[in-house]
Amino acid sequence: MAVDNDRLMEFLGKFVGDLGATAAAGNIVVGHRLGLYKALARGSATPEQLAERTDTSPRYVTEWLRGQAAGGYVGYDPATDEFSMTEEQAFCLADPDGPVYLPGAFVLALGALHAEPQITEAFRTGDGLGWHAHHEDVFLGCEAFFRPGYVANLTTSWIPALDGVEAKLTDGAKIADIGCGLGASSVILAGHYPRSTVAGSDYHDGSIELARKRAADAEVATRATFEVASAQTFTGTGYDLVTSFDCLHDMGDPLGAARHVRQALASDGTWLVVEPIAADTVADNLNPVGRLYYGFSSFLCVPNGLSQPGGYSLGAQAGEAAMRQVMTDAGFTRFRRAAETPFNAVYEVRP
Repeated sequence: MAVDNDRLMEFLGKFVGDLGATAAAGNIVVGHRLGLYKALARGSATPEQLAERTDTSPRYVTEWLRGQAAGGYVGYDPATDEFSMTEEQAFCLADPDGPVYLPGAFVLALGALHAEPQITEAFRTGDGLGWHAHHEDVFLGCEAFFRPGYVANLTTSWIPALDGVEAKLTDGAKIADIGCGLGASSVILAGHYPRSTVAGSDYHDGSIELARKRAADAEVATRATFEVASAQTFTGTGYDLVTSFDCLHDMGDPLGAARHVRQALASDGTWLVVEPIAADTVADNLNPVGRLYYGFSSFLCVPNGLSQPGGYSLGAQAGEAAMRQVMTDAGFTRFRRAAETPFNAVYEVRP
């Protein structure tokens, strides 16, 4: 076998980058849990100063800061031995309630990797692994990563992009939020549209328990209620709006879910479907975003779908054509992409 040395070095460079990013993931979560990014965003600091701000060990913080600087997550001034964050770094890393919060994705990733032995065995057997069987950081990280995007986009651009929906919600409407997880989207909707009611549902009882707490903490518990139910069995009819955020592709029976949504909608109702951004062909998904989603999909989305009745999963890179086909097969007659972000496609589906 003839090995081209230049191509070998190029591949080894990719390996070093990937392994370094993998090792750095734990440190990013440490920074999230201990508030290190938030404290550094207040101003430049030496390791000793940052440790004092956060009541942590200077020796550990020294190593942490040097690794963060090597990865480009913070800056370093060798003249003063001070570390700092740019406005852009702080925007992405230091505000859990802001429109972008990247550490949540690493909490999700590390949580998912706890299941590696079970996923390896599932590759052999073809069995599934349900969402409920994962480490709790999967649920918490999923909320921490996706909630900022919902805060930034849900009521400011996604709802306004739907035909006539915002006026209904402002006046008072019935909303069903299926696959709601910890209820971030439900709480946002209930808070922004106080005349509307939101019925959140998820098959995972632990998530629903936390969703009820989130609603109570936000003082919207009278308008945002929750039940343990799958997307094929959630209760209620005559909904003006049904929403599903980053979850249809995880389901074992997405067609059954779509048929149930159609039955639950009012005749002039709308289904807001938010899904991971994806092209319709494998070749067009071979990019950094596609890699990210395929990685999560093999550990979370596909195993969850295969664990449920129906035993099928669209996966996180299904694409618009696959989504349209599900809706058409379920009897919907109108389907369009209403909006998108770098990570999500937003579909409007109507009877």
